[in-house]
Amino acid sequence: MIEGSMVTIPTNSPRATFLAVVLLAAIVANAKNDDSASRASEPALERVPLQTLAPEYPPLARQMRLEGEVTVCFNVDREGKTHRVSVRSSTNRIFEKPAKNAVRGSSYRPLKKDQKETGIKSCRTFRFSLPPVETQEN
Repeated sequence: MIEGSMVTIPTNSPRATFLAVVLLAAIVANAKNDDSASRASEPALERVPLQTLAPEYPPLARQMRLEGEVTVCFNVDREGKTHRVSVRSSTNRIFEKPAKNAVRGSSYRPLKKDQKETGIKSCRTFRFSLPPVETQEN
């Protein structure tokens, strides 16, 4: 919401007047439903990882010298276990299963009884890269 700004809308036609009224009604309705100020005052719940697993490099990808990146999104339940693990983006499907397995094997600190779950999805990006191959010069 932009406060203190003035918007000039030409109202020289009935259609322009109608559109201006609809636009203003939408802005007012959005402002009434906007609870971002109340959410901003609440402390952000940062889930603390207890165990973070690194994905295994797929042997075939290593053999073929493939590199890539996978972004995996997931939820964390009250007990600190990950669930609803899914791939958001991937440069090569060969890396997706190891990335998802790493997230599934990771765990987070459980919530205290007075803490509420946020329901916010978390995402992690895994980069699969290999060291450069050294060549021998004779």
